[in-house]
Amino acid sequence: MDAASALIANPARRWQAVAATIAVMAIAVWAALSSLFVVDVTQYALVTRFGAVLRVLDEPGLQAKAPFDSIVTLDKSLTFSRPAPAEYLSVDKKNIVAETLVTWRIADPQRYLVTVATRAAADVRLADVLLGEVGAVLGAHPAAALIAPDGNAERFGSIVAQIRGRVAAFARSAYGIEIVDVELVRLSLPEQNRAPVFERMKAERGKMAKEYRTAGELLGRKIIAQADREKAHIEAEAYAEAQRIRAEGDAEATRLYSAAFSRNAGFYKFVRTLQTYEKIMDENTTLFLPAQSEVLRVIAPLPRQGSSTPAQPMESTTASGKGPLRSPGADPTPVAGAPSTRRALQ
Repeated sequence: MDAASALIANPARRWQAVAATIAVMAIAVWAALSSLFVVDVTQYALVTRFGAVLRVLDEPGLQAKAPFDSIVTLDKSLTFSRPAPAEYLSVDKKNIVAETLVTWRIADPQRYLVTVATRAAADVRLADVLLGEVGAVLGAHPAAALIAPDGNAERFGSIVAQIRGRVAAFARSAYGIEIVDVELVRLSLPEQNRAPVFERMKAERGKMAKEYRTAGELLGRKIIAQADREKAHIEAEAYAEAQRIRAEGDAEATRLYSAAFSRNAGFYKFVRTLQTYEKIMDENTTLFLPAQSEVLRVIAPLPRQGSSTPAQPMESTTASGKGPLRSPGADPTPVAGAPSTRRALQ
């Protein structure tokens, strides 16, 4: 009797064989399912066997492993940690409260798994590292380098860069963490230090304001002096131009006068004599002139009709209006239109 016939003849053995087959198939399915796993694009996958890391997988996709191996996944994306604010002491013995923010990601998954393993533990370790490194860097600088009225961004940036470099070097070697950035989010002062620091900042602001005002006043004086120089230069040029035009006008007037008077010299002489008369005589002027004076010749009375003897010039005239104009030995006939005078001329 063969085995098949025996199984048919014995139902108990038949059920035992079916159960064994099912068990084998279940074990095979379990082994197949346990050997396959998927690695996400945002994760590292670490294959471990009895706690020891066999492989680190960072490529996404379907992967295989032994059924009795374990898979540990770690997040490879950027992560932020914000430790609690801490108080530090500067080199000039001033207390400063600093609040930091760390941006990091896992760079060495195997070391990270061995040293910290979890996100909570990583935050605690990074807080300890920051506490030490920030204190070491801030302890080498005065408080004025961090809190100053001039807001020197370059100086502050160099301090933050020192902190970032020291934290990054320690975290990478110790925990397999890559520090992307470290920022001092907030700097403040303890309550007992705020008043003196604020007073110092006010004094520095006042000094800066005074310097700005002084520079502004100096610049204003320079601008005013430059404007005054330009004004004087413009006025000088304008005066010179006015004098030139006036001289040209006088020359042109003289030329016109000369051309006009040269046409009739006697008339010109007569007009000039009248102008002289007008300037030197008024109602209260008395003149004493020689008998041969040109002025007397002009104002002398005309000869009488029928007389060939010319009238003698006057020796003196009066402008009181009470008597005629006479000259010694001359005709007592008054001269019509003679000006009145009282000023004596020699």
